[in-house]
Amino acid sequence: MKVRLWLFLLMSSIFVLACSQDQQKGRLSWVSSLFTGAEQAQNFDRAYSVFPTSRLRAATTPRAFQVGSPVTLPKSFDFSGQQVQVDEFLERTDTSALLILKEGQIAYESYWLTGGPDVQWISMSVAKSFISALVGIAVNQGFIESIEDPVTKYVPQLNGSAYNNVSIKNILQMSSGASWNEDYGDPESDINRSARILAVGGSLDEFSASLVNELEPGTYNRYNSTDTQVLGMLLREVAGTSVSEYMQQQLWDPMGAESDAFWLLDSEGVEMAYGGLNATARDYAKLGELYRQKGKVNGREVVPSSWIQASITPDAPHLLPGDNPLSDFPLGYGYQWWIPDTSGDYSAIGVYNQFIYVAPKRGMVIVKLSANSAYGLSEEASAQSEFESLAFFKALTR
Repeated sequence: MKVRLWLFLLMSSIFVLACSQDQQKGRLSWVSSLFTGAEQAQNFDRAYSVFPTSRLRAATTPRAFQVGSPVTLPKSFDFSGQQVQVDEFLERTDTSALLILKEGQIAYESYWLTGGPDVQWISMSVAKSFISALVGIAVNQGFIESIEDPVTKYVPQLNGSAYNNVSIKNILQMSSGASWNEDYGDPESDINRSARILAVGGSLDEFSASLVNELEPGTYNRYNSTDTQVLGMLLREVAGTSVSEYMQQQLWDPMGAESDAFWLLDSEGVEMAYGGLNATARDYAKLGELYRQKGKVNGREVVPSSWIQASITPDAPHLLPGDNPLSDFPLGYGYQWWIPDTSGDYSAIGVYNQFIYVAPKRGMVIVKLSANSAYGLSEEASAQSEFESLAFFKALTR
């Protein structure tokens, strides 16, 4: 009997190890395919089935958008003095979803490739804007006394790192001064080393604490995904729970999410706060509509309107849009939101052309989910694909 039990346990261990190795190979293959030119539509709709995840449940009272008067897409739009055909643009950028809200109603909704109304598509850096909303809620609840406080007041694990005594505000504005390389085409860049943690294991907290200071905080706008990961650490410490649980209670449920969503986790069970959310296009649109409505859902304040206004207002020279020597990108920046120009529009943006675009003066919210396989082959090509998408959104709002 003991021999049979021992044999059973041995075979079970071998089976678990084999499964674990297969899972790791699958995860490494998924991550390694990024920014290589490989097609990704067959990956981005299933990331939550490849990696460890936590689940956000659909709201207890889901809020479905009504269907309003339809809009017709323009046949073309202007980009850099050239006319771009819309159908060609949508196909070339591997668009999986395009959803347009006008005054809170669906005016256009189409899906391609592996997209669909019930598909949880990976957010990439669109997740950052959700994290910003949660920080605003935590401030309003008194968990964070002031965003002028150093983050290490609440997250002592970061003492001695690049984030030692850096204000929460500077981190929100991608101005932490931490050394960082976000070159997606460089396999040894910081962003790719961080992403590989999901594939091979490791701690995103430890990775965040390993960064060193390079610039004076609050003087230069350098996009750094670990800044957002640090905000996730902050939320966990002040709320005393996981990012997933806090988001479920304070944002996902109150905004009326229609579907479940997933956060990718590292091997320590920590959310990949800078890009690991997986949700449907309609639920991504709910964040945009929440912000367009100045933080309210059916009259109830979910995110303080003052936080939203501050989030979309570049308030220092290094954050202003345009040709800015104090920034590494010509778009302006707020609290984890991009500010394309002075029109009042703002956007959450993720690699491979994921967008939540908000045009308040036009009463519009646009979600575009994509798997643009050309993304990351060069920094110039990646930037151009984002500028082209923004030009497309401008054409839609007109």
